[in-house]
Amino acid sequence: MGMWMVAGNWKMNNLTGEAVALAKDVVSGLPPIAGRGEVVLAPPFTVLKSVFDVIAGTPVALASQNVFFEDKGAFTGEISSAMLRDAGCTYAIIGHSERRKYFHETDENVNLKVKKCLATGLKPIVCVGETDEEREAGITEFVVGIQVKKALAGIPALDKIVIAYEPVWAIGTGKNAAPIEAEEVHHFIRNVLGETHGDASRNVKILYGGSVTADNFGELIAMENINGALVGGASLKSENFLGIISRAMEKNK
Repeated sequence: MGMWMVAGNWKMNNLTGEAVALAKDVVSGLPPIAGRGEVVLAPPFTVLKSVFDVIAGTPVALASQNVFFEDKGAFTGEISSAMLRDAGCTYAIIGHSERRKYFHETDENVNLKVKKCLATGLKPIVCVGETDEEREAGITEFVVGIQVKKALAGIPALDKIVIAYEPVWAIGTGKNAAPIEAEEVHHFIRNVLGETHGDASRNVKILYGGSVTADNFGELIAMENINGALVGGASLKSENFLGIISRAMEKNK
């Protein structure tokens, strides 16, 4: 397992032609990452298979942006983890702040989704983070600590889990946490994982998300407990996304 991960969350962007072109550009521009890190693309559901066909056999893995917590049945509009595996996914993003905000996902939903993914061989990228109001009120650690504990309640092992810390106030706003601010929260998250899961916490990748660019990522990835990035806007242009991957490569020389 590589020491870092850079995951591109395309959100609700890219039709088939655009998705295929972007995936091809990422694959062709990728440095030799084997054994050093992981690169993941999270396109919309409609183009998962098209993107998988481009990245199959390359070091790039596929993720979904969401998942439902039942195997099958009368859940119109939902997508199961087995369907995602079938489309080529290795990872699923769970509990992204936009899902929590616009679609009212709770910590309990997140926990059910994490459990279902682990049961079906999909690896969860679990998102946590505080809002601007919560940060101003000085309760960042309280909020993030609860999100982490509830997301992983009843989950015995951490070896398939990735955590993404995304301060909600920094997503798509152009504001990003100063590297030392982000590192403080990452260190806190690792300590919370240590309380519940002991030494296994040391090997969990904790990604930073929130207006990540090639310009600011070098300083972020240099921090001890920042193991990569969950990239939004900058993942939609291959040169920006590849620039972020190069910064991650520099840490691992």
